[in-house]
This record gives sequence, structure tokens and C-alpha cells, in this order.
Amino acid sequence: MAGNTLYNDLSGYYDLMCAEIDYPAQSHCVHRLQQLFGNGGRRHLDLACGTGPHVRHFIDAGYACSGLDINQPMLDRAALRCPEARFSRQDMCAFAADEAQDLITCFLYSIHYSGALDRLQACIATAHRALAAGGLFCFNAVDKRRIDNASCMTHSARHADGLFSFSSGWHYPGEGERQSLRLRIERRVADETQVWHDEHPMVAVNFDELQALLQPYFEVHVFEHDYQKLIPWDGSSGNALFACVRR
Repeated sequence: MAGNTLYNDLSGYYDLMCAEIDYPAQSHCVHRLQQLFGNGGRRHLDLACGTGPHVRHFIDAGYACSGLDINQPMLDRAALRCPEARFSRQDMCAFAADEAQDLITCFLYSIHYSGALDRLQACIATAHRALAAGGLFCFNAVDKRRIDNASCMTHSARHADGLFSFSSGWHYPGEGERQSLRLRIERRVADETQVWHDEHPMVAVNFDELQALLQPYFEVHVFEHDYQKLIPWDGSSGNALFACVRR
């Protein structure tokens, strides 16, 4: 399968694919960042919200939440999970918010779905416009210079439809502004095995470039990619959490 067809066709398995993600820890960490660096407000927008697991945790923490995604089946599932929230099908690089937001999040490296540097810049500018004074834009990112093309994450999960195995890994060709997220899904039922492959085009950026894009709009704080404790980024690791306060 090419493009994002697997993401569309297997939206029903998305939560299974992400079963090992610690959504409570991620949401709580960003809530702490909002308390430490943000304006303390509770209006929250989640970009590329998928099926809404992060939104659910922010609602339970007392936020008034909304979410956007380009995938309608994902949004349909998000609305079932979070009936209190407002969801809309929008491009995160050119979205419109109904009101100023206090916190905008973009989890699971989804900022890279911008696809190109000009669209990443547009996403940053759009998030800035959508934030209230002192609002916080939080996301995680990977530095293209530190991608190991041979590395991947794999886990298995049992479902009524069979035993699934999910693998994902970054691939960067070594130059340019494009990288990809490569996915493999295997389903085994009795003696039958089905395998899907997909490759999602992503924007490739190093952290110096990313901070240069952010600086005109935000005061930028960069942390190690650790949702259990806040540690300033050491300047060398290839994954980081960005907390950006609206100027």
C-alpha cells in the first residue's frame, strides 16, 4: 500500500497499534509543562489527534478540549471516546480555531506530518496565531541527523480479529527535507498470515533548524524525551520534547 492508505484503511486497529503508548504519562507531563511555562488556562487543542486518547486525559484533567485530524474515521472514533470535545477535519498547517487556545499539543511525532519545511513553518505560524497570550505549544520531534535507519520498534497484541504484530521505524536518506515513517503490520489468524506495508512521508529537520523556525514566534524550552521527569535536552540525543511559549 502507498501513501497513507494503511492509516485510512486500518483506522479500526489504530488503538491496538498504539497499545504500548503511555497516554496518561504523556498527558500529565504536558499538563505540568503548562503549569510551569504556560498561562495556566484550560482551553486545549490537540493537533493530529487521531482517535482522541490524549484528548480524553486532558478532559479528565479539567480542560475544555478540541481536536483536529485529516482522517475522518479517526475523528469519528475520537468523538465516541470524547463526546465532550469538539473535533474537526482540518490540516494542522492551515487550521482555524473557534477561540484562542491556552495549550496546543501535537503528540507522537505528528509534527513531522507537515511533510516539508515550508509547511512545518506554516504549522508553527498557525499554532502561534491560535494561541492566547502566554499560551503553550507542545510537541515531540526527531532530529534527522540522528536517525538510525536500521532501528525499529515492534510489539504484538491479540485482538478478536487475530494476533497482530506492529513494527515502525524512521528512514532518512541522508540529505534533504524528507524522511519517512515505515510501518509493517502482520495479522495471523489460524494458519493464515496477512502483511501490510506502508510508508508515510514526513518532514526531515534537525533541531537547530527547528529552533530557528520557532524562535520568531516562541520562547523555546527543549527537554529530553522522557515523560516521567523533566530534564533539559543534553544537546546530543535525537529525540526531544519542545515546550514553546507564545511571544
